[in-house]
Amino acid sequence: MSSPPAAHVESVAVESRLQVHTDWILRPLFGFVLAGIAVATTIYGGLSFVVFISLGCAGAIREWHRLFSRRHFTVPALLTVIAMVGALLCQLYRSEWMLPPCTPLAILLLGGICNLVLAIARGQPPLAHAAGVLYVAFPALSLLMVRQWPFHPVWLVVLTFLAIWATDTGALFSGRLIGGPRLAPRLSPNKTWAGSLGGIACAALVSAGVAIFLHSGVFATIAFGAALSVVGQIGDLFESMVKRRAGCKDSGGLIPGHGGVLDRIDSILFAAPAALAMLIAGFDPLAGAHP
Repeated sequence: MSSPPAAHVESVAVESRLQVHTDWILRPLFGFVLAGIAVATTIYGGLSFVVFISLGCAGAIREWHRLFSRRHFTVPALLTVIAMVGALLCQLYRSEWMLPPCTPLAILLLGGICNLVLAIARGQPPLAHAAGVLYVAFPALSLLMVRQWPFHPVWLVVLTFLAIWATDTGALFSGRLIGGPRLAPRLSPNKTWAGSLGGIACAALVSAGVAIFLHSGVFATIAFGAALSVVGQIGDLFESMVKRRAGCKDSGGLIPGHGGVLDRIDSILFAAPAALAMLIAGFDPLAGAHP
């Protein structure tokens, strides 16, 4: 078999370099836009925050179900979205509608059961489709519950976002600059231990800045940010494992420079329930805060 012409090889190399440069431009550009929308809706709260969560997670839900059923994923994705939106609205208006506290979780459970039964009837992976509720919808509900926390809810959500964003940025730059041993080569060959530690350090640094600005306990805030950084990286590796088993490089291509929605929020999907769990356990990272 003859080797490809030199001109073709050079053309492929040029296209590859252009793609890298384009990603380095589009990634921060769309990152800043999405971050601005996230912070704005967090500050405003209420229905706007629910709409923001619902739109972002609906895209992730579609990509999740598509990973396991390339052709017939619309119905299970729709069931998960309906369950998620129903749970979010019930949580948002629970007091006004005089609903029991367990109502949002009951709706999510019902959605998972419906997808389980549907997948079995269709001969599709039942646990994978049922897990869409647990993997995407429950973190969405967790994030809303953090936003509804009695004490400094806006800053708790912003701190959660900042810790994850700082982790991504710190891991990207420290991994590229330092390199070294791979963190989990079978799951994500590009991630290194240097990148992971750099991400944790960056999250801790940003959290410390938030604590200083709000006059809260620095060590508690750093511990919160660092813990979310670790959990977020586990979420990133989990999504990489799922994509590898599904034979996909990216979960989608909706966000330029970032891949799919699931690729963008995989860390938040693990970090949001972790943040809520720490708050429920009585750990307040912003105790005494007063901006």
